[in-house]
Amino acid sequence: MKYVSSDRKLLPYGMMNFEDIRLDNYYYVDKTSYIPLIEQSDRFFFFIRPRRFGKSLTLNMLQHYYDVRAKEKFDALFGDLYIGKHPTKDRNSYLVIKLNFSGISGDLHSYRKGLDEHCRIVFDYFCDVYADYLPEGIKEKMDEKDGAVSQFEYLFTECARVNQKIYLFIDEYDHFTNTILSDVDSLNRYTDETHKEGYLRAFFNKIKSGTDSSIKRCFITGVSPVTMDDLTSGFNIGTNYSLSPRFNELMGFTESEVREMLTYYSNTGHFNHTINELIEIMKPWYDNYCFAQECYGKDTMYNSNMVLYFVKNYIEYNGEIPKDMVEDNIRIDYEKLRMLIRKDKEFAHDASIIQTLVSQGYITGEVKKGFPAASIIDPDNFISLLYYFGMLTISGTHEGKCKLTIPNQVVREQLYTYLLNTYNEANLSFSNYEKNELSSSLAYRGTWKAYFDYIADCLKRYASQRDKQKGEFFVHGFTLAMTAQNRFYRPISEADTQEGYADIFLSPLLDIYPDMKHSYIIELKYAKYKDPENRVDELRLEGIAQTNRYADTDTVKNAIGTTQLHKIVVVYKGMEMRVCEEV
Repeated sequence: MKYVSSDRKLLPYGMMNFEDIRLDNYYYVDKTSYIPLIEQSDRFFFFIRPRRFGKSLTLNMLQHYYDVRAKEKFDALFGDLYIGKHPTKDRNSYLVIKLNFSGISGDLHSYRKGLDEHCRIVFDYFCDVYADYLPEGIKEKMDEKDGAVSQFEYLFTECARVNQKIYLFIDEYDHFTNTILSDVDSLNRYTDETHKEGYLRAFFNKIKSGTDSSIKRCFITGVSPVTMDDLTSGFNIGTNYSLSPRFNELMGFTESEVREMLTYYSNTGHFNHTINELIEIMKPWYDNYCFAQECYGKDTMYNSNMVLYFVKNYIEYNGEIPKDMVEDNIRIDYEKLRMLIRKDKEFAHDASIIQTLVSQGYITGEVKKGFPAASIIDPDNFISLLYYFGMLTISGTHEGKCKLTIPNQVVREQLYTYLLNTYNEANLSFSNYEKNELSSSLAYRGTWKAYFDYIADCLKRYASQRDKQKGEFFVHGFTLAMTAQNRFYRPISEADTQEGYADIFLSPLLDIYPDMKHSYIIELKYAKYKDPENRVDELRLEGIAQTNRYADTDTVKNAIGTTQLHKIVVVYKGMEMRVCEEV
């Protein structure tokens, strides 16, 4: 057993309670320097980030900072953090209400009941814990009111009467949106709820009226801007800071924060890798989020949950790289976003955004601050939704428009899986056993021909008439999506390398599978059905030249390690693979 320091801080993987993290000796990445910036911003603060980016923990930290009941714990919770040394005058001066919509049913048939029940529990708790600050009998009188809207109005009116101010936090305000958007009937009901005199609209209207009373500040988070846009006239006082460069690093980890964490744990336990080596392994999987165009080219953000997952597993397995770089919870989260694919299929097929993204490596558009649910199939809105969900990141500009790319390997794996599902949702059923056997043979025995024959066979079987019209885009996207299922490699496509040579480099994951024997460069060429036969041979010769050039690049030389590099040229004519040979 390797030596581990007895007072080493624990890793707060999956934790959202700031007090537990601070009082029970967990590692905390200090984000409290943003508190003064938040205070200097508009009072009704609206902020969107992808799933598992630290939204709930940030809200919980702010709750403890502002809660009048936490005054005695201030030094224990914040003393050695930035804000403990630079407190603001507003610290511990609010009564705090925290609503979390994630526990409310997404079915609008029962939404009012769910919202009423959640608010009743939260409001009752509020009356109990702040009994010393509130009028006597407030809880009993509030409980006589019918529903969340009436109860909330009574609550904040009574707080104003005794000069108490409320800080309102709402986590996952848009939790039910994903379910609603995936179903036409639900979308119609959703429109009724957020427009006209719907209950959800009435609730946000009531919050707005409360800001004239005792609700002095709001902090609202979620993963999409859809609901807020639909509620705009119900709550048009909130300011969306999601794209603000000032708050680009409020959630998630910067590379320097990841390095600091790794350094701490390397000094208190056993590491088999240097910090630089670990960063090199983690970066392609978890990094590269940019949330403001002005910040492009500066610091990028790591998904904080994925970093904690990696470090926890690395420490638990005595300095071994986790076999699975993607945690199961992330997979489940992305499963919830299947409605994105359904929406993508509603576009004219030639404008399929996800297919274009995978094939050319980027997409251009305008990231919108908000849009109504009914307009989700507008391409700019759909691109914005992919961006907010963390499926795209800002990568500069292209021809005057915002350029967006897939941020990292975790997301790429999900999008490629989705892409396969779009090709033929009803009939696409791969044998996992067969796929795994072919992948293993490719990595360990160098039997590449059977692997590419299998892809060609699937491609031919599952291509629809419209896919055939897409031609090269379809062939390239399908092949990339299939190779992305191979757990032994990280497929790097031409768009990622910017060197303009190979279509796909199957970079071996030697940190996870150090005994792998083979790596591959695949140059994929495409001739149209109507092209003359000699076009196939022309493309074959082009492919040979390109694979040879690419094999000499640093990208390849640094990645292949001790594996044998195979240079494969594949040429399709229409949907049929005509050439598959090793150079």
